[in-house]
Amino acid sequence: MKQMSLFSSILCFALISSFGVASVSAQTCMDNDGNFRPNGTYDTNRRRILSSLPSNVTSQESRLFFNGSVGQEPNRVYAVGMCIPGSTSEDCSVCIKTLSDRLIKNCPNQTNAFDWPGDPTLCYVRYSNTSFLGSVNMYMPGVFYNTGDITSNLTEFTRIWEDLVGGIINAASTAKRTPSSSNNYYKADVAPLVAFENIYAVMQCTPDLSSGDCGNCLRQSARDYKSCCGQKRGGVVMRPSCFFRWDLYEYSKAFDNITVASPPPPVASPPPLSPPVTSPPPADDQASTTDNDSKGISYGVVAAITVPTVIAVFILLVLGVVLCRRRKSMQRTEVESDSDITESKGLTEVKRGEEVRIAAGIDGAASFCSVVHLGLHT
Repeated sequence: MKQMSLFSSILCFALISSFGVASVSAQTCMDNDGNFRPNGTYDTNRRRILSSLPSNVTSQESRLFFNGSVGQEPNRVYAVGMCIPGSTSEDCSVCIKTLSDRLIKNCPNQTNAFDWPGDPTLCYVRYSNTSFLGSVNMYMPGVFYNTGDITSNLTEFTRIWEDLVGGIINAASTAKRTPSSSNNYYKADVAPLVAFENIYAVMQCTPDLSSGDCGNCLRQSARDYKSCCGQKRGGVVMRPSCFFRWDLYEYSKAFDNITVASPPPPVASPPPLSPPVTSPPPADDQASTTDNDSKGISYGVVAAITVPTVIAVFILLVLGVVLCRRRKSMQRTEVESDSDITESKGLTEVKRGEEVRIAAGIDGAASFCSVVHLGLHT
């Protein structure tokens, strides 16, 4: 029975979404929580309290929230009715009555059921055979989604969607100073997506929850939707304690007083990179650079010319010293030979003449050696 009810709800939502009708309802008859005998005492008490909900909720004009019970145990029925903040009495009354009649019809013998219809305004009705105020109920009948897919720029869409949903969860789960009001845990908001298209989202918890329970319920609903249907064009996740819906059209009066910001401009492609431009150095720096370059060139030229010259001069000096020593040696040998020929007068004259010539040669060689010696020390 429960599987058939769930399948019918999902099929109904899928068909509605496919044809683009701005009406979504996902009533849930919770079969596991027990059953009652139709037309018995429990059924009578259920009809009594549900039929009184529209007037009881709208009479609380500043709160738009009502909870009460009818009957005695074990046939006592507990019920809650609520409309979102800003709902007119007429819209709220119609929503609560339509929802109550539908639960009576579609849940003929279930002792626990709830519903969150979304238009023309969001309202909530739940009844049970046990008191549920202050207790979070994470039961989820399923994730309902639009059959259309997001077909362009999914990455950018996901970023905008997550920012919007995260902001709504934080705002909705922050307790107000109205603990018994439908405004206590509620937030609706809009995010521009592209030109002429926005993301509309609404979240609400029952006001009897703690702030932590509300936040956990909404976050889990967002995770359940994203893991199932992250590329779809709309969806609903509803639990007995919280509600989450988003779509790409204005499906509820909840967005009547919300100003939509302009969509973000498209991200422009970066301009092509131009070659880096190096500014010329200041005049002083340029002159200094030129001077340094010219000095460097001069030093290089001087070094290239001086080093080979010094080497050549050194070689010449060494050769000169060697020649000088050889000449001195030859002179000594020649003098010794001449001294042996002293007996002949003619030869003596020749010896004297040679001595003059040799002396002159020795003086000249000494002068040359002195020059070489001085050159080595300069």
